[in-house]
Amino acid sequence: MKTINVPTREEVSAESQELFDTLKKRVGKMPNLYATIGYSSHALKAFLDFEGTLNAGLFTAKEREAIALIVSEVNGCAYCLAGHTAAAILRGFTKAETLDIRRGHTADDKLNTIIALAKSITLNKGKGDAADLENFYAAGFDEAALMELIGLVTVRIFTNYVFVNTEIPVDFPAAEPIN
Repeated sequence: MKTINVPTREEVSAESQELFDTLKKRVGKMPNLYATIGYSSHALKAFLDFEGTLNAGLFTAKEREAIALIVSEVNGCAYCLAGHTAAAILRGFTKAETLDIRRGHTADDKLNTIIALAKSITLNKGKGDAADLENFYAAGFDEAALMELIGLVTVRIFTNYVFVNTEIPVDFPAAEPIN
């Protein structure tokens, strides 16, 4: 298999370099995964725009991290599990709570509804289980929330697929395995 290296700023287009500079200012570093997406300035810009727009949506930062964790667990993405475990802890989850989310069950009923549907959408290649959809609506979510949840699953699947197809080095502390 061809080895994909994480590009340096100088190895990408001028458009990607601008995005790298913006990310470095915002995040404090250039994560390897984003740099790798930067081989295509179009892919990196589209990803950042889509993710940024969803971050302004209906779900809280903690709920978005929970979605990222369950999707990344289903897809076996060590990179995203590492990065989103760190982010989830910064957003107020404990390490134990991040592990519970990845197992698919927490002490929070509303969060359980969200992660159950995100998990079933991921496992079933887009088709959420009828019971999970019904529970989502019964918990007070509407069609707009469903569209945003699907978007959050989709954006994370993109990064999961980038990692599993490139196997770039993980530059965050590894997420603890779940049992």
